[in-house]
This record gives sequence, C-alpha cells and structure tokens, in this order.
Amino acid sequence: MGSVSLKIGDGTARFKKATLCSSAVNILMIFSVITTNLFALYAFTASPKHHPNHLLPHIHKNISLISEQVSLILREIDSSQKKLAQMEKELLGYDNVDLSRPNIATELKLYLQHHQLPLGKDSRTGITEMVASVGHSCEKSADLLSQYMNYKISQPCPDDWSLAQKLILRGCEPLPRRRCFAKSVSKVGLHPFPISLWKPVSNKTVNWSGLGCKTFECLNSKNGGIRIGLDIGGGSGSFAARMADRNVTVITNTLNLDAPFSEFIAARGLFPLFLSLDHRFPFYDNVFDLVHATSTLDVGGKPEKLEFLMFDIDRILRAGGLFWLDNFYYANDEKKKALTRIIERFGYKKLKWVVGEKADSVGSGKSEVLSAVFQKPIRV
Repeated sequence: MGSVSLKIGDGTARFKKATLCSSAVNILMIFSVITTNLFALYAFTASPKHHPNHLLPHIHKNISLISEQVSLILREIDSSQKKLAQMEKELLGYDNVDLSRPNIATELKLYLQHHQLPLGKDSRTGITEMVASVGHSCEKSADLLSQYMNYKISQPCPDDWSLAQKLILRGCEPLPRRRCFAKSVSKVGLHPFPISLWKPVSNKTVNWSGLGCKTFECLNSKNGGIRIGLDIGGGSGSFAARMADRNVTVITNTLNLDAPFSEFIAARGLFPLFLSLDHRFPFYDNVFDLVHATSTLDVGGKPEKLEFLMFDIDRILRAGGLFWLDNFYYANDEKKKALTRIIERFGYKKLKWVVGEKADSVGSGKSEVLSAVFQKPIRV
C-alpha cells in the first residue's frame, strides 16, 4: 500500500500532485486572459472621433457583450477546475486530510508533524526533514483513524485490535504509531525450539478478547509457537545468521543504503524486511521474543521520534521478551541519558549494561558505545 507525507501549516494536510489535466487548464486560463485583455484594449482605446454619434450605442453594447463573455469564460474555467479536481481525487483514491476538523485526535496531529533534520539536507538521500507515513485510504476512514489515535499517553492502550484490523481491511495501512502500552499476555508454558513446532500452545498465552472462541479446542486448531526475533537496521543480516545457528528465526529490517542489503540477506537464506523506521511495524502485538537494535535506533537524534519508535517496539515485543541494544554510539552523556530516560519509562528489567569504546566507521578515532539487554515486564 502506498503512503503519503502530510504537510501541516494551516491545519490542513494537502497532497501535492501535478497532472497533465491541471497543466492544460493553466494554458487555457492564460489564453483566455490574453484574449479578453486584447478585446478590452481594443474596445476602450478605440478613438470616438472615428465613429459617428449614432454608432456609440452599438459600441457600448459590444463592450457589454465582451464583459458577459469574459464572465462566462471565467465561470467555465472555475467549473472545469472543480470537475478535474474531483476526477483526480477519484483516480488517485484519496482526498485531502483536514486536520483542523474538531473530531481529529491530538495525537494524530502530533504524529504527522514534520521534523527538520538537525544537520540539514542529507547528502545521500536528499531529504531535509523526517516525515511520518500513513496510508492513502486512511482519509476515507478518518473518523475510525481518529478513534484509533484517541488514547492516554504512557497508559495501557485500548483493547482495540479489532479496530486496527478494520482499518487495515479498509486499506488504511500503515497505521500510525501510538504512545501507549500494548496489552501484554503472559507467555507462560512456552516450549523451546524446535520442540515448540510440535507441541500444542496453551490457551493462556494468547489474547482472546473480541473473539467468539476462547480456546484452541474451540478453534479445532493446534498452533506451534516458534521462537522469533526482529533485527532493526541489521545491515547485511549477520546477526540473523548467527541466531539461525542457534535455531532462532530473525527478520532483518534494512534499507539498501550504498549496498543491495535486501537481496544479499535473501541470498543468505534469511528474511529481509524493506521498511523505513518511520513506518509502523507490520506485525501483530506481543509476537517477538527478541528485538535487536544498533545505532540506527537514533532516528536522526529526535527524542520525539525515538519515543514513537520505542512504543512500537514495546508493542510487538511479548511480555518477558528481550530488547537488546547493541553497540549504540552516543556523542555525549546527555544523549545517553535521553535514551535511558525513554527506556526507563517502560519499566524494563535491566539484565545487562556495558559501556565501552569502539572505533568509529570512518576510522578517525574511538567513540563510546552502549550495549544493554532489557526484559519487558508483564503488565496487568
């Protein structure tokens, strides 16, 4: 599904798209303006002495006719513009999202704000600001989307997975990220891999809210609970390869920055996920046993962007799962403190915390790095 960036200035998000039809309308308008100006110039500059007095009424009548024709042309142009705009909306499948409407949630407005890059234009990608993404078709379900984004910050998320699924089925994806804690289900009784492939899953390890059946027996299905993880900014997939040797399946999130990483990862027999960190992760809640991240977690040095990302990581990580922050570069203690303040808000148990030095990527010296492992708590 495509996504679109929204620019907020006067409270309205606009989609900008040049079309051949709009260019034709502009040419028609210019031609009409030139033609009518020539008529008006002729009518008003013609010398009265060349016309007998009995012709003056005819001249005034001609001027009136010209004015009527000009008004008619302008009305036709305005009508054509409206029709073309409507046709363009129907062809594209989306309309403008008016964020000034009273029923739009404040969190949705905040999520869609643009954030300028701290160092200006990026030399590799050419972008100057970081923007959030939301599906084109979300505009058609603006009320449901606003309901989805109506929650209390840093509080338990509403039990509204069915609402999220309804939006997805209507083509509203990716969904925006949220700053609330996803409902956790205790994953007790899970079997180790590969035993988990053939053992039944306990009814207490999944969320049955909103479903007719409350047991796997009711569904007449026995599902296996394999051990899986997500590597954020995994580069060439080396972490996923090491974990595969330990019978752990890891999905590697990466982009092709200066190298064809996605194809390289697939060639190694691993699973690449081609997705920027501005997108909501396309996974269900509480499904990963492990989330691994490196310095790519920095997301441009913007605390608010990191906060949205951390809430999304917390959403997909199961209760008792591990969040592994590996070799995270930080320029100063303030940056490290900002990161730890955000992580501490989630109440994670600190299993490992190591600060050391590592040569930077350009080889100009050493930088301090942080490696830590946290465990997600069980929230009631």
